[in-house]
Amino acid sequence: MSQQLIAYEGLSPKGIVYSKVQLWRLERAGKFPQRVKLSPQRVAWIESEIDEWIAARISARRESVAA
Repeated sequence: MSQQLIAYEGLSPKGIVYSKVQLWRLERAGKFPQRVKLSPQRVAWIESEIDEWIAARISARRESVAA
């Protein structure tokens, strides 16, 4: 099964507008999917993991509203 990678520039259209530094901090804290290092200057994320992260945020919101 092939997995699609999404670069930093591809996060914004998905509604993720964090800075690169903030994403790094979230990753270190275990609150955002880990990046895949493509080269010394280029990173990407697995798109399905990003989509799951977004879905989890939406689900958490719905649960807090329902409570």
